[in-house]
Amino acid sequence: MSASISLRDVSVHFSLYHGGSRSLKRALLSRGTAGRIASDATNRIYVEALKDLSLDIQHGDRVGLIGTNGAGKTTLLRVLAGIYEPTIGQVEINGRVTPMFDIGLGMDMDQSGYENIILRGLLIGLSREEIKKHVADIAEFTELGDYLHMPLRTYSAGMTLRLTFGISTCIAPDILLMDEWVVAGDSKFLHKAQLRLADFIHRSSIMFLASHSNDLIRMWCTKALWLENGCLRAFGPVDSVMDEYQAICDEAAKEADAAAGLPEGASLAASVRRF
Repeated sequence: MSASISLRDVSVHFSLYHGGSRSLKRALLSRGTAGRIASDATNRIYVEALKDLSLDIQHGDRVGLIGTNGAGKTTLLRVLAGIYEPTIGQVEINGRVTPMFDIGLGMDMDQSGYENIILRGLLIGLSREEIKKHVADIAEFTELGDYLHMPLRTYSAGMTLRLTFGISTCIAPDILLMDEWVVAGDSKFLHKAQLRLADFIHRSSIMFLASHSNDLIRMWCTKALWLENGCLRAFGPVDSVMDEYQAICDEAAKEADAAAGLPEGASLAASVRRF
Protein backbone atom coordinates (compact mmCIF):
# COMPACT_ATOMS: atom_id res chain seq x y z
CA MET A 1 0.00 0.00 0.00
CA SER A 2 1.34 3.45 -0.93
CA ALA A 3 2.05 5.95 1.81
CA SER A 4 -0.75 8.42 2.43
CA ILE A 5 -2.01 10.90 5.02
CA SER A 6 -5.60 11.98 5.63
CA LEU A 7 -6.66 14.64 8.13
CA ARG A 8 -10.32 15.42 8.73
CA ASP A 9 -11.36 18.51 10.71
CA VAL A 10 -8.33 18.24 12.99
CA SER A 11 -8.05 20.70 15.88
CA VAL A 12 -5.47 20.77 18.67
CA HIS A 13 -6.18 22.67 21.88
CA PHE A 14 -3.73 23.45 24.67
CA SER A 15 -5.38 24.29 28.00
CA LEU A 16 -4.10 27.36 29.83
CA TYR A 17 -6.13 27.71 33.02
CA HIS A 18 -9.65 27.78 34.42
CA GLY A 19 -11.37 30.98 35.39
CA GLY A 20 -12.95 34.01 33.77
CA SER A 21 -11.57 36.89 35.82
CA ARG A 22 -8.07 37.00 34.33
CA SER A 23 -8.84 39.38 31.49
CA LEU A 24 -5.44 41.12 31.54
CA LYS A 25 -3.51 37.86 31.45
CA ARG A 26 -5.78 36.59 28.70
CA ALA A 27 -5.14 39.72 26.62
CA LEU A 28 -1.38 39.39 27.06
CA LEU A 29 -1.42 35.72 26.15
CA SER A 30 -3.54 36.44 23.10
CA ARG A 31 -0.97 38.95 21.84
CA GLY A 32 1.96 36.62 22.47
CA THR A 33 0.43 33.46 21.00
CA ALA A 34 -0.31 33.01 17.32
CA GLY A 35 -3.00 30.42 18.03
CA ARG A 36 -6.41 31.87 18.87
CA ILE A 37 -7.30 32.13 22.57
CA ALA A 38 -10.76 30.64 23.24
CA SER A 39 -12.89 29.32 26.09
CA ASP A 40 -15.44 26.54 26.41
CA ALA A 41 -18.74 26.18 28.26
CA THR A 42 -16.93 25.43 31.54
CA ASN A 43 -14.90 28.64 31.29
CA ARG A 44 -11.72 26.71 30.50
CA ILE A 45 -9.26 28.88 28.56
CA TYR A 46 -7.24 27.23 25.78
CA VAL A 47 -5.13 27.97 22.71
CA GLU A 48 -6.35 26.67 19.37
CA ALA A 49 -2.96 25.60 17.99
CA LEU A 50 -4.67 23.98 14.99
CA LYS A 51 -8.27 24.51 13.91
CA ASP A 52 -10.44 22.47 11.51
CA LEU A 53 -7.54 21.26 9.35
CA SER A 54 -8.40 18.81 6.54
CA LEU A 55 -5.76 17.43 4.15
CA ASP A 56 -5.13 14.55 1.76
CA ILE A 57 -1.46 13.80 1.02
CA GLN A 58 -0.39 11.09 -1.42
CA HIS A 59 2.76 9.30 -2.55
CA GLY A 60 5.21 11.72 -4.18
CA ASP A 61 4.00 14.84 -2.37
CA ARG A 62 6.70 17.08 -0.88
CA VAL A 63 4.92 19.62 1.30
CA GLY A 64 6.52 22.82 2.56
CA LEU A 65 4.96 24.24 5.74
CA ILE A 66 5.06 28.03 5.86
CA GLY A 67 3.76 30.70 8.20
CA THR A 68 5.02 32.97 10.94
CA ASN A 69 6.31 31.70 14.28
CA GLY A 70 3.46 30.09 16.21
CA ALA A 71 1.30 29.54 13.12
CA GLY A 72 0.97 25.82 13.87
CA LYS A 73 3.73 24.26 11.75
CA THR A 74 5.47 22.38 14.56
CA THR A 75 2.13 21.36 16.09
CA LEU A 76 1.07 19.82 12.77
CA LEU A 77 4.37 17.93 12.47
CA ARG A 78 3.95 16.56 15.99
CA VAL A 79 0.40 15.43 15.19
CA LEU A 80 1.71 13.59 12.13
CA ALA A 81 4.50 12.05 14.24
CA GLY A 82 1.97 10.79 16.80
CA ILE A 83 3.39 12.99 19.58
CA TYR A 84 0.18 15.04 19.86
CA GLU A 85 -3.31 13.56 19.66
CA PRO A 86 -5.89 15.78 17.98
CA THR A 87 -8.43 17.25 20.38
CA ILE A 88 -11.03 17.02 17.63
CA GLY A 89 -10.97 15.26 14.26
CA GLN A 90 -9.36 12.21 12.71
CA VAL A 91 -5.85 11.41 11.45
CA GLU A 92 -5.22 8.40 9.20
CA ILE A 93 -1.64 7.58 8.21
CA ASN A 94 -0.43 4.72 6.02
CA GLY A 95 3.33 4.16 6.13
CA ARG A 96 6.26 4.41 8.52
CA VAL A 97 6.75 7.95 9.84
CA THR A 98 10.30 9.21 10.45
CA PRO A 99 10.52 12.52 12.35
CA MET A 100 13.85 14.31 11.83
CA PHE A 101 13.53 16.39 14.99
CA ASP A 102 14.75 15.48 18.48
CA ILE A 103 17.13 13.08 16.70
CA GLY A 104 19.23 12.72 19.87
CA LEU A 105 16.28 11.40 21.86
CA GLY A 106 16.94 8.01 23.47
CA MET A 107 20.74 8.17 23.34
CA ASP A 108 22.51 6.85 26.47
CA MET A 109 25.69 8.72 27.37
CA ASP A 110 27.09 5.74 29.30
CA GLN A 111 26.66 3.27 26.44
CA SER A 112 28.98 2.83 23.47
CA GLY A 113 28.31 4.18 20.00
CA TYR A 114 27.43 0.69 18.75
CA GLU A 115 25.01 0.15 21.65
CA ASN A 116 23.40 3.51 20.94
CA ILE A 117 22.87 2.53 17.32
CA ILE A 118 20.68 -0.31 18.60
CA LEU A 119 18.89 1.88 21.18
CA ARG A 120 18.13 4.73 18.81
CA GLY A 121 17.16 2.35 16.01
CA LEU A 122 14.62 0.63 18.25
CA LEU A 123 13.24 4.02 19.30
CA ILE A 124 12.56 5.07 15.70
CA GLY A 125 10.70 1.83 15.06
CA LEU A 126 13.31 -0.42 13.47
CA SER A 127 13.66 -4.08 14.39
CA ARG A 128 16.99 -5.43 15.65
CA GLU A 129 17.39 -7.29 12.37
CA GLU A 130 16.89 -4.08 10.37
CA ILE A 131 19.35 -2.19 12.56
CA LYS A 132 22.06 -4.85 12.22
CA LYS A 133 21.85 -4.60 8.43
CA HIS A 134 22.75 -0.90 8.62
CA VAL A 135 25.46 -0.88 11.31
CA ALA A 136 28.30 -1.04 8.76
CA ASP A 137 26.76 1.81 6.72
CA ILE A 138 26.38 3.99 9.83
CA ALA A 139 29.96 3.26 10.92
CA GLU A 140 31.33 4.14 7.47
CA PHE A 141 29.28 7.32 7.19
CA THR A 142 30.09 8.71 10.65
CA GLU A 143 33.85 8.07 10.33
CA LEU A 144 33.98 7.55 14.11
CA GLY A 145 36.18 4.45 13.94
CA ASP A 146 37.21 3.08 17.34
CA TYR A 147 35.11 5.73 19.08
CA LEU A 148 32.09 3.56 18.33
CA HIS A 149 33.38 1.18 21.02
CA MET A 150 33.56 4.03 23.56
CA PRO A 151 30.83 5.61 25.76
CA LEU A 152 28.96 8.53 24.25
CA ARG A 153 30.12 10.79 27.10
CA THR A 154 33.62 10.71 25.55
CA TYR A 155 32.28 12.21 22.29
CA SER A 156 32.34 15.86 21.30
CA ALA A 157 29.01 17.49 20.38
CA GLY A 158 29.90 17.18 16.69
CA MET A 159 30.70 13.48 16.99
CA THR A 160 27.41 12.83 18.78
CA LEU A 161 25.53 14.69 16.04
CA ARG A 162 27.25 12.61 13.37
CA LEU A 163 26.12 9.43 15.08
CA THR A 164 22.51 10.48 15.67
CA PHE A 165 22.23 11.81 12.11
CA GLY A 166 23.74 8.64 10.66
CA ILE A 167 21.28 6.45 12.56
CA SER A 168 18.26 8.59 11.68
CA THR A 169 19.06 8.51 7.94
CA CYS A 170 20.04 4.84 7.64
CA ILE A 171 16.76 3.60 6.17
CA ALA A 172 14.43 5.31 3.70
CA PRO A 173 11.20 6.48 5.36
CA ASP A 174 7.72 6.27 3.93
CA ILE A 175 6.86 9.64 5.48
CA LEU A 176 9.62 12.10 6.38
CA LEU A 177 8.96 15.00 8.78
CA MET A 178 11.48 17.84 9.09
CA ASP A 179 11.24 20.91 11.34
CA GLU A 180 13.81 23.15 9.64
CA TRP A 181 16.72 21.82 7.61
CA VAL A 182 19.03 19.37 9.40
CA VAL A 183 22.73 20.28 9.54
CA ALA A 184 25.16 17.66 10.85
CA GLY A 185 28.80 18.12 11.80
CA ASP A 186 31.58 20.57 11.07
CA SER A 187 32.33 22.18 7.71
CA LYS A 188 34.52 19.24 6.62
CA PHE A 189 31.71 16.75 7.25
CA LEU A 190 28.84 19.00 6.16
CA HIS A 191 29.00 18.26 2.42
CA LYS A 192 28.90 14.52 3.03
CA ALA A 193 25.93 14.95 5.38
CA GLN A 194 24.03 17.11 2.88
CA LEU A 195 24.48 14.51 0.13
CA ARG A 196 23.18 11.80 2.45
CA LEU A 197 20.20 13.94 3.45
CA ALA A 198 19.36 14.69 -0.19
CA ASP A 199 19.38 10.97 -1.02
CA PHE A 200 17.31 10.28 2.10
CA ILE A 201 14.68 12.80 0.97
CA HIS A 202 14.56 11.47 -2.60
CA ARG A 203 13.96 7.93 -1.32
CA SER A 204 11.05 8.98 0.91
CA SER A 205 7.49 8.63 -0.34
CA ILE A 206 6.09 11.75 1.35
CA MET A 207 7.94 14.68 2.93
CA PHE A 208 6.89 17.58 5.14
CA LEU A 209 9.42 20.38 5.60
CA ALA A 210 8.71 23.31 7.93
CA SER A 211 11.08 26.17 7.21
CA HIS A 212 11.42 29.95 7.24
CA SER A 213 13.65 29.69 4.15
CA ASN A 214 11.63 30.37 1.02
CA ASP A 215 14.50 29.09 -1.13
CA LEU A 216 14.55 25.70 0.64
CA ILE A 217 10.80 25.32 0.28
CA ARG A 218 10.90 26.11 -3.44
CA MET A 219 13.91 23.83 -4.00
CA TRP A 220 12.66 20.71 -2.21
CA CYS A 221 8.86 20.89 -2.20
CA THR A 222 6.15 20.39 -4.80
CA LYS A 223 3.37 21.85 -2.66
CA ALA A 224 3.14 24.50 0.04
CA LEU A 225 0.79 24.57 3.02
CA TRP A 226 0.36 28.02 4.55
CA LEU A 227 -0.81 28.10 8.17
CA GLU A 228 -2.02 31.26 9.88
CA ASN A 229 -3.10 31.31 13.53
CA GLY A 230 -3.57 27.54 13.43
CA CYS A 231 -5.84 27.68 10.36
CA LEU A 232 -5.22 26.69 6.75
CA ARG A 233 -4.68 29.86 4.72
CA ALA A 234 -3.64 28.23 1.43
CA PHE A 235 -2.56 24.85 0.05
CA GLY A 236 -1.46 24.09 -3.48
CA PRO A 237 1.45 24.13 -5.97
CA VAL A 238 4.54 25.47 -4.26
CA ASP A 239 5.25 28.41 -6.57
CA SER A 240 1.73 29.86 -6.55
CA VAL A 241 1.34 29.60 -2.76
CA MET A 242 4.86 30.94 -2.12
CA ASP A 243 4.28 33.90 -4.46
CA GLU A 244 1.10 34.80 -2.57
CA TYR A 245 2.84 34.36 0.79
CA GLN A 246 5.83 36.48 -0.24
CA ALA A 247 3.53 39.25 -1.48
CA ILE A 248 1.82 39.37 1.93
CA CYS A 249 5.21 39.41 3.69
CA ASP A 250 6.46 42.25 1.47
CA GLU A 251 3.31 44.29 2.11
CA ALA A 252 3.66 43.76 5.86
CA ALA A 253 7.28 44.97 5.65
CA LYS A 254 6.20 48.13 3.79
CA GLU A 255 3.55 48.86 6.41
CA ALA A 256 6.13 48.35 9.16
CA ASP A 257 8.50 50.78 7.41
CA ALA A 258 5.77 53.39 7.12
CA ALA A 259 4.73 53.01 10.77
CA ALA A 260 8.35 53.39 11.88
CA GLY A 261 8.97 56.36 9.59
CA LEU A 262 11.63 54.47 7.62
CA PRO A 263 12.28 54.75 3.87
CA GLU A 264 10.32 52.18 1.89
CA GLY A 265 12.19 48.86 1.78
CA ALA A 266 14.49 49.62 4.69
CA SER A 267 13.30 46.60 6.67
CA LEU A 268 12.36 44.43 3.69
CA ALA A 269 15.43 42.17 3.74
CA ALA A 270 15.02 41.51 7.44
CA SER A 271 11.34 40.76 6.90
CA VAL A 272 12.09 38.20 4.18
CA ARG A 273 14.59 36.43 6.42
CA ARG A 274 12.18 36.44 9.35
CA PHE A 275 9.29 34.98 7.41
